[in-house]
Amino acid sequence: MKILVVGGAGYIGSHVCKSFIENGDEVTVFDNFSSGLKENLQAGAKCFEGDILQEKELHAVCSENKFEGIIHLAALKAAGESMEIPEIYAKNNISGAINLLNAAVAYNIPHFVFSSTAAVYGEPKYLPVDEKHPTNPENFYGYTKLATENMLNWYDKLKNISFASLRYFNAAGYAADSSITGLEKSPQNLLPVVMETACGIRKKMQVFGETYLTEDGTCIRDYVHVSDLAQAHVQALSYLQRTGTSFTVNLGSEQGASVMEIINMAESITGKTINYEITGKRPGDATKLLASSSLAKRLLGWEPKYSDINCLVQTTWKAYRHHFPDGDK
Repeated sequence: MKILVVGGAGYIGSHVCKSFIENGDEVTVFDNFSSGLKENLQAGAKCFEGDILQEKELHAVCSENKFEGIIHLAALKAAGESMEIPEIYAKNNISGAINLLNAAVAYNIPHFVFSSTAAVYGEPKYLPVDEKHPTNPENFYGYTKLATENMLNWYDKLKNISFASLRYFNAAGYAADSSITGLEKSPQNLLPVVMETACGIRKKMQVFGETYLTEDGTCIRDYVHVSDLAQAHVQALSYLQRTGTSFTVNLGSEQGASVMEIINMAESITGKTINYEITGKRPGDATKLLASSSLAKRLLGWEPKYSDINCLVQTTWKAYRHHFPDGDK
C-alpha cells in the first residue's frame, strides 16, 4: 500500500514507518520537524517537509501520490502544556486534523489511522479500562484527541472514510535492533526522564507523590513498547483495507509498573544511581491506570511482544548510550 505517515520522523512515527516498510508498504513521511528528527527517517521512506496547518503543503504531497491510507501522528502531546496554552493545542491538534481529513476527502484516500490516547478517559471509574469506559478528559490534550475521534465518526458517516482510532496507553522503549536512536526533544514522560538522570543530563528527577495506595506508594501505569504500537498500525490499516469498517481500540500491555519499579529497574540495567526527590502529587494523577486490550487482540490479532519492563528499560538505555557512551553527560 502507498501510505502517508504524518509525523513520521517523530519518536513513535519513525517506529511506525519501520514497521510499514518491513511489511512491504510504500511510505511517504510528512513532517515539519518541530519535534521529529531527520536521523529517525527510515531508509526506503520518501520525505516531504511540511505542516498540517498549511493546506497547500498537504495538497501538494497528496496530489502527487495516490495514497491508500493516512497515518496521523502529528499532534502536540504534553498534557500539562495543553492546560497552559490550549489555543496552540486547538490549532494544531483539531484544525490540523480537519485539514488532514479534508485532504483525504479531496484526494479519495479511503483509510485513516489515528494516534489517540488513554487521556480521553480521564480518571478511571474501573480497572482495567476498556473501550466502553466513559470518556471524560481531564486535560485539554485529551479533549483534542476526543474531538478528533468525534470528527472521524462523522467523516466515516458522511464521506465514507474508514478509520482506526488507536488509544495508546504509555508509549516507551526503542527498536530492539537499535535502528532508531534519535532521542525525543524535551521529553516529559517517565522513562526518558529517568534516562536523562542516569546520563547526568538532569541532576535529579522528581517523583510526584509516595502515598498512593500501591505497594510502594507511587503511581502505577500501563507501559506499552513503541514497536508493539507500531505493529498495531500495520494491522489496523490492513483491517480497514479488508473490511472498510471503522473501529476504536486500546493499546496497552495490560501490565502495571510503578514509578519506583521503573527507577529500580533502570538502576539495575544502567548501573547508575538515579537521583530523585519526592514532591507533591500532581492534580489529576490517577493512582493506577491499566488497559484492557482484548478488543485489539480479537479484531487485529495484536499481541504486545516487547512490553515487559525489562525490555522497555533496556532498549531505552541502548538508545541513550548511543549518544552518551559512557552513560554520563
